[in-house]
Amino acid sequence: MGDVLAGIHATWEFETDSVLIRFERGIRTPRLFQSLRERRVPHAALSSVTLTPGKRGTVVLRAVPRPGADPLVEAAAGQLKDSCDPYRLVLPGDRETLAEYYADELRARLGPDAAEPADRFLVAAPEAPLQFKAYDGRAGFDGQRVSFRWFWTGASSAKWKAGDQTFPVAELSGVEWRQPEGLDGYLRLLPRGREPLRADHDPAAVVFSLGYGAVHESLPFAAAVLEAVRRNHSAVPVPAAVLAGAARRDPADIAERIRHLGELHRAGLVTDDEFSAKKAQLLAEL
Repeated sequence: MGDVLAGIHATWEFETDSVLIRFERGIRTPRLFQSLRERRVPHAALSSVTLTPGKRGTVVLRAVPRPGADPLVEAAAGQLKDSCDPYRLVLPGDRETLAEYYADELRARLGPDAAEPADRFLVAAPEAPLQFKAYDGRAGFDGQRVSFRWFWTGASSAKWKAGDQTFPVAELSGVEWRQPEGLDGYLRLLPRGREPLRADHDPAAVVFSLGYGAVHESLPFAAAVLEAVRRNHSAVPVPAAVLAGAARRDPADIAERIRHLGELHRAGLVTDDEFSAKKAQLLAEL
């Protein structure tokens, strides 16, 4: 399409295979948008397009992402308020006709799999290195490892006893983010084979509080880690491990591989059919 539609807080540039969303830098722009700056959303990452009335004489054009297509949306897990939804473009009411045109144009470009969940991330995650300040420690991510450095003023005795933590992406099965509203927000890593504890006692989690772990810092961080975890799993682990080897293996080794496969299945990284087929292959090696 090659056209531009300017709204409140953002401008959408319509390209042949994607929409480039550029966020404004004004003081009234949500800080999450300012942090993201811009995002390129391929048409293949969208499931639908809506146009609805907004507040105070505005209209809202929204591109609805497919489940599993955007690491930011996956990490947010439905917790973002409408005002912080990067897929909403708020427009003055007098641009409704123009918005209807672009909504129709976008709908015409949706892919054949628009109604299905995406099998991989199609929208880029925020780039590492990233860091933010939580209530009980500082979190850092260099693209390969996540580090937690505890603050003596906020960290629990359990975390001090465990010491500062470093988690290679290869050892993680996912990440959990709870928005920093109220007193129970946190970012939790999910190391394989480890049961999560209460966030303020879990060395794999940092907790939020008023002024700590703000959405515009902690959510892009969570999205970047989640994307790295998924990329690592798709590049390395289960297919090669399950399909490798011909001779009969030690039963303990088989049991460990099935346990790991189950973790990937519960994390949504392996489909039901893949899980059943690969588990059968492993059992056949006994």
